[in-house]
Amino acid sequence: RAVRSSATAEDLPTASFAGQQETYLNVRGEGELVGKVMECFASLFTNRAISYRVDKGFDHLSVYLSVGVQKMVRSDLASAGVTFSIDTESGFKDAVYITGAYGLGENVVQGTVNPDQFYVFKPTLKEGFRPIVEKKLGTKGKKLVYKEKGTGTKQKKVEKEEQRRFVLTDDEVLTLARWACIIEEHYGTPMDIEWAKDGRTNELFVVQARPETVHSQKDVASSETYVLEEDIELLNEEGRLLVSGEAVGTKIGYGEVTVIESASDIHKFKPGQVLVTNMTDPDWEPIMKIAGAIVANRGGRTCHAAIISRELGIPCVIGTVKGTRVLKGAKDVTVDCSGGVGRIYEGKLKYRIDKLALDKLPRPRTRIMMNAGVPENAFVQGQIPNDGVGLAREEFIINSYIGIHPQALIEYEELKKRAMEEEDRKIAKVIKEIDKRSASYEDKVQFFIDNLARGIGKIAAGFYPNEVIVRLSDFKTNEYGNLIGGYLYEPKESNPMIGWRGASRYYDDKFKPAFRLECEAIKKVREEMGLTNVKVMVPFCRTPEEGRKVIRTMEEFGLKQGENGLEVYVMCEIPSNVILADEFADVFDGFSIGSNDLTQLTLGLDRDSDLVAHLFDERNEAVKRLVKHVIKVAHEHEPRRKIGICGQAPSDFPEFAEFLVECGIDSMSLNPDAIISTRFNVAEVEKRIENKK
Repeated sequence: RAVRSSATAEDLPTASFAGQQETYLNVRGEGELVGKVMECFASLFTNRAISYRVDKGFDHLSVYLSVGVQKMVRSDLASAGVTFSIDTESGFKDAVYITGAYGLGENVVQGTVNPDQFYVFKPTLKEGFRPIVEKKLGTKGKKLVYKEKGTGTKQKKVEKEEQRRFVLTDDEVLTLARWACIIEEHYGTPMDIEWAKDGRTNELFVVQARPETVHSQKDVASSETYVLEEDIELLNEEGRLLVSGEAVGTKIGYGEVTVIESASDIHKFKPGQVLVTNMTDPDWEPIMKIAGAIVANRGGRTCHAAIISRELGIPCVIGTVKGTRVLKGAKDVTVDCSGGVGRIYEGKLKYRIDKLALDKLPRPRTRIMMNAGVPENAFVQGQIPNDGVGLAREEFIINSYIGIHPQALIEYEELKKRAMEEEDRKIAKVIKEIDKRSASYEDKVQFFIDNLARGIGKIAAGFYPNEVIVRLSDFKTNEYGNLIGGYLYEPKESNPMIGWRGASRYYDDKFKPAFRLECEAIKKVREEMGLTNVKVMVPFCRTPEEGRKVIRTMEEFGLKQGENGLEVYVMCEIPSNVILADEFADVFDGFSIGSNDLTQLTLGLDRDSDLVAHLFDERNEAVKRLVKHVIKVAHEHEPRRKIGICGQAPSDFPEFAEFLVECGIDSMSLNPDAIISTRFNVAEVEKRIENKK
């Protein structure tokens, strides 16, 4: 049997009481059962439980406790974990977040393993779709199982082959997500749910449900954004990034490093310091509440350290693996959770907190959209007031989620054969890296499709139902060549910036099989996940005929323009796009001005050259005339075509934004940090224009 405590003050929306009362598993016999029930009652008055109630302002004698005795689900033979009906980091309410590991669920709850993680998008799940927008394989190095003799539990090593497999099938993930939606609707609040799978019957069980204690209490009328005021690329180049892991929350903090290995040493900790440890449990809470930030080697986002640091509003990075070792000699560090990934930098770095009353935001006629490309940030960025995504780049997803040239995955078996027959060590290294990255996939092509689809899907979910315009891959040959196995397929070009890139690749027989994978990924997002807010944009399309070839190739691979509301846009970044705008408007549903490339190609500049960098200016009259002309042609076309801009110019130069508004542009797509200021600026410009009439 399982003996579980349930207190009246436990799991309130304002206090989690995480791990304060005891739970006992694999209890056998009447005598032991009675004893464990008594120990559960007694756990109301442990030192840590008394300390927690004092901190939270609860009267000791007003807290009551009952003990539930449950059938033991044989998850020691299968898996267990935690489900949240809300994203625990961003507070995004339209996602179900599921974690799981082999064995009993205690390892996941206590954070002693790095579990598998899954995200499911609720709105389209309820419509019957299968929107698993993220699957992340955990290491799951050990599992908690019952002892063969007697009572109690023990830790057991998980074999490498098992570690490379997910603990849940897609069908099981979707079942748990549906249950989370039902439980949330029943209680009327976001929920924290524990689940277990019985290894004998293969049945799933919910063993506990309680209110989520952090984001359900947040003030939705205002927002607070932490922004690191340093150049991240420069910090990385200088070697100041010390270690990284999973971010808990979105805050930034800094302080002096204190590495503490054991709870018996917590008296050494001083207020404001950064606590660095292997993992935490309730015994650590007296110092957690005075920490400037927390760094832990182990744990997933439902572990004790994550739950308590969220509740306390402290930045926390978990799953660093080597944090205690790397930070042992460090003095001051900055813990940055603002960018989706938890990073620990050397020294105290400058940051700011942007506070905003959402009810005071203006709503200009011009749509203010966002440039996106990092799926990890989508649930946070989607809550910044916006009108959708004007530019979602595939390149980041392919680089980070896949990292392998698509052609190398298509020709995986042939490469494997070549490596053996020719004893080619370089190709053998490519095969080894492919196997490592796609360990849970037999079908290497499906690995590419699924990972690209989930990356796009997470961005589309974060901004749903607003439109998300996904730009097809725009790697240049040198960038494709840098992917694993890329050297086998990419030519050496003297000027890749104006070489074999964008549209010219998609219908070319040398790349067409790889382009099919992109189309299948987008098809999966729209048809399997139900995220039809995804639109497609074709980059670097030199002629209208080239545009038609791309449209035909997309249709060949199952993406038909106009079907199921699919719109196809074109980047307006080459002078020919402007000069022949009327003809491009016959082919595409809309335009997005890429001000960087358009400026480069209009002024004849290499924007990567320092020698002519001072001449690069989107405000040049030649560029402005082209912009004004293409907006006019797009709007006069029958039917009228939408046109926006996705360059940085409107946020860098307020006068350029004013010029665009005067030209009547439909939308501006900007980096997230420029959204709010540009919104105010554009609203003011529109007001001035209106007053002149």
